[in-house]
Amino acid sequence: MSVVATIGLDLAKQVFQAHGADADGNTLFNRKLRRDELLAFFKKLPPCLVAMEACGSSNYWAREIWLALMS
Repeated sequence: MSVVATIGLDLAKQVFQAHGADADGNTLFNRKLRRDELLAFFKKLPPCLVAMEACGSSNYWAREIWLALMS
């Protein structure tokens, strides 16, 4: 099974879109996540690169996701 290397995250108010890829760029998953599911989802993953858009809440979510990945 491939390991997630990169996740692209589309930020929103209630429903987030996460796209995971392995080191070769092959798609591993494409998931819709509600706000209350987001951090629990990242806690299950190994540390990886997370790319997200630059918006008002991106700094907040970057800190929260980093803490989830490192716990």
